[in-house]
Amino acid sequence: MTIKTTTHLNFRGSARQALEFYRTVFGGQLVAATYGDFGMPQEAPGADRIVFGQLENEDGFRIMAYDIPGADAEDPGAMAGTTTRENGVTVTDRTFFQSVRGETLDEITGYWNGLAEGATVIEPLAASAWSPGFGMLTDRFGVTWVLDVQAA
Repeated sequence: MTIKTTTHLNFRGSARQALEFYRTVFGGQLVAATYGDFGMPQEAPGADRIVFGQLENEDGFRIMAYDIPGADAEDPGAMAGTTTRENGVTVTDRTFFQSVRGETLDEITGYWNGLAEGATVIEPLAASAWSPGFGMLTDRFGVTWVLDVQAA
């Protein structure tokens, strides 16, 4: 028996933008269907939002996303989750990290450079005790990514 797991991201109206951004980073084929495509009247609020979105490339990268029905956010990059203020700083509950592991530092550096546009760097991409390259950032859509090079 073989199974695949896929991270499914939940957004507040920015799933299409996030998936299109990730396609610029990872390449691949994007499939996106709206609530209107599945029968919601086109003039209804939210009919243009994503009910099923998936990006998959030939290297095995796959991610899914959708817009939570009725969930709007003032911040177009807002992802579903808990946000609090601590000592004057906005903190998003990071209940998960999306991990991307590559075979070479060049490969990971390319992904890092793409995701870093508009991101908050948590840990810069650099050599670590366990990897020739490791870094962590939260992209402009609120997703925290851990990128590293597989150790020998």
